[in-house]
Amino acid sequence: MITAVRHLGPNWYASVMGTAVLATAGAALPLPGPLPGLRPVCVAVWALSLLMLVTLLAARALHWRHHRDQARAHLLDPATAPFYGCLAMALLAVGGGTVTVGRDWIGTPAAVAVDAVLFTAGTAVGLASAVAVPYLMAVHHRVRADQASPVWLLPLVAPMVSAALGPLLVPHLPPGQPRETLLLGCVALFGLSLLATLLMLPLVFARLLTGGPLPLALTPTLFLVLGPLGQSTTAVGHFADTARGLVPGAGAAAFSAFAVLYGAPVMGFALLWLCLAGAHVLRARRLGMPFTLTWWAFTFPVGTCVTGAESLARHTGLAVLDALAIALYGVLLTAWAAAAVGTVRGLFSGALPAAPRPAPAAPRPVTVRTTSGAAR
Repeated sequence: MITAVRHLGPNWYASVMGTAVLATAGAALPLPGPLPGLRPVCVAVWALSLLMLVTLLAARALHWRHHRDQARAHLLDPATAPFYGCLAMALLAVGGGTVTVGRDWIGTPAAVAVDAVLFTAGTAVGLASAVAVPYLMAVHHRVRADQASPVWLLPLVAPMVSAALGPLLVPHLPPGQPRETLLLGCVALFGLSLLATLLMLPLVFARLLTGGPLPLALTPTLFLVLGPLGQSTTAVGHFADTARGLVPGAGAAAFSAFAVLYGAPVMGFALLWLCLAGAHVLRARRLGMPFTLTWWAFTFPVGTCVTGAESLARHTGLAVLDALAIALYGVLLTAWAAAAVGTVRGLFSGALPAAPRPAPAAPRPVTVRTTSGAAR
């Protein structure tokens, strides 16, 4: 067991995120009528995400205890360090799911208590990652502009997940300053993550246009750009929902207006990026893109777009947005199934827990002598 976790990286938390959002997005789908069995299935999926989180936390604890050299190497690796943002988002996603669907199983008081712990831990880890990872990139990693990757967004998106899920806890706090403090704190987290993402996105887009397509195995990470787009749309919708009865009339109306005026154009860009990233993935698939854990990038970012579309539909009443949310959930369900099947196969075959394969050695040059004796 100890040897098996040596190469267990923080990227594994992406599977927890993708599973948790499948439950929360499914529970809020704007269906024309009740779908029998949907809610119990969502609760079961949430329970699976909780089990996955606990298992991964235990395995990562073993990793840090017995393989500290590898853990330090992950932090100093520019390709791996950004995935520490996934730990924060996994804690937050499971915590949010506990309040929205897990309460059916464990009751509201216990669900709020669990979410409070996971939200606090996830927000703390997310803020630490948002500072530490860019610092390491600037001081230790020495990355170049042509190495820009959507993976760089991961530690910056984590505070946005806190911003979107924090309002779920507001009604459970004492009235007055505690509720207002948490709501405005979530707004601050929204601004922190949004501005940091706006600084990073041009680097990613410029790399894509000037440096050519990403390597095949990294192509699914293009979907990570959807994360801050869908999650920020979800966040402003939750701000508007929470502000009713908490913020004075004009302020609550402003939150509601902002939810639509911000969410509509951002979701428009998200759909554009979804088409662009999808075209790149289809190209990579034709060229033989293999299964790797990066396939989990298809899940959580698309899930945030589902919840963003659900939020917009709720605040506008437009049926077309209901249909968009349902269609995107179909994409999410398909992506989750593909990633889950590939992961299970990789675990049973031993391919995923194994050490990375070394790069093949470059062929040695062959010296050919001409009839005159000169080498060439």
